[in-house]
Amino acid sequence: MRSSAHLPPVRTPAAGAPQPGRLRSLPARMGIPPALTWGFVGVLLFMTGDGVETGFFSKYLADQGMGKADAAVVIAVYGVTVAIGAWLSGALSDLWGPRRVMTAGFAIWLVFQVLLLTVALPAMNYPLLLLVYGLRGFGYPLFAYGFLVWVTAATEPRRMGTAVGWYWFAFTGGLPTLGSLVASATIPAIGSYRTLWCALGLVTLGGLLALLLVREPTGRSPLAPHGERPLATLAGSVSIMRRRPRVAVGAAVRVFSTGSQFGFLVCLPFFFTETVGFSTSGWLRLLSVMFAANIFANLFFGAVGDRLGWQRTMTWFGAVACAVTCLGLYYVPVVAGPHFLPAAVAAALYGIALAGYVPISALVPALAPRHKGQAMSALNLGAGASTFAGPAIVALALGPVGVAGIVWIFALLHLATAVAIRFLEPDPEFTAPADELADEPPAAPAAVPETGGAGLSAGRL
Repeated sequence: MRSSAHLPPVRTPAAGAPQPGRLRSLPARMGIPPALTWGFVGVLLFMTGDGVETGFFSKYLADQGMGKADAAVVIAVYGVTVAIGAWLSGALSDLWGPRRVMTAGFAIWLVFQVLLLTVALPAMNYPLLLLVYGLRGFGYPLFAYGFLVWVTAATEPRRMGTAVGWYWFAFTGGLPTLGSLVASATIPAIGSYRTLWCALGLVTLGGLLALLLVREPTGRSPLAPHGERPLATLAGSVSIMRRRPRVAVGAAVRVFSTGSQFGFLVCLPFFFTETVGFSTSGWLRLLSVMFAANIFANLFFGAVGDRLGWQRTMTWFGAVACAVTCLGLYYVPVVAGPHFLPAAVAAALYGIALAGYVPISALVPALAPRHKGQAMSALNLGAGASTFAGPAIVALALGPVGVAGIVWIFALLHLATAVAIRFLEPDPEFTAPADELADEPPAAPAAVPETGGAGLSAGRL
């Protein structure tokens, strides 16, 4: 393999960089990489469709006769395949390019959603539900996280925090914000089962928009260095957590940053409808408020991270704030009862706090800038694992400690991430150390980062 030790890095224009002699477009002025604009729209619609079921699926299964613990297991198994798919999104982007990964995820989601609706749910067969719903779990992370890899590979480093803020704006704008809002309107009108068919249409529209209208070249080719063996690339997406332990710490932080979110989506529907006294539609509206606040906070904290520092933003506005607001999400409605306004305020504050973790999508690639695809594989593995870890904690703890105990478990886990974040200091120059460059292959040309960026150090203002 050729060494780049004595050669200047080859660069291609970043997707978010203005071209010489041309006025910056509106998306560029907003911090959106212009060539990827339709991808953000597609992710928003895709995740809206995927998020339609989020706020009611566990309760729907229970209403059809399945035990609450069994419903939690179904969601947890889904989370396992989401975690694997999230890891593969980065590893396969190195091998195939992000666009082909997104195409695979789109196809998987459509096929297994149809099987879920036509075979598994009508039969209400527990093993079949585990199989079909579990396999569908590969779909959304390959599509959505494949696009996140595309964003990080094609965006200039100094704008990375803002770009990933827009990504999470689109992602959480759909899952579960607009998805829950759609469900709250359609369930009373057409019922839960037909609402799941509506989700199929939204996912189809979003997938087609992203795959047909995004022409940015970086994502159309493999991100791994030319000539690297496929097995070495796949192995590297795991071994990077050994070679760069800080990447492993970042992946662990990512697991627990949204673990509470996915755990709450399993247990809070029962808590708010059966204990507090909300209707299902009222709970879904509350969920929409939570993530409406979250999506705008994603933009805010993405930009704040670029200026205040990625670590500092994550520690105080993410980890510590989530620990406090987790508790508020439970105790406020316990005290106030089934009144929408106080519960909505508590939900909104929790949604805002979740957004404080947004800069991690910019920070982790900075820990291994010569292997962005591999670093993003580890990060995406953590993101996917959170969809398993949260429901798994609920499945194990709901009986022994109840919802009150679960919120304390999640609050303590958020405080643990505040400690772990302090170990995620990136290289000040945003480059790999020279002794490692001699041993590790260079990154794909478009992924070579530029020096600098306001968010590289937690202490840099």
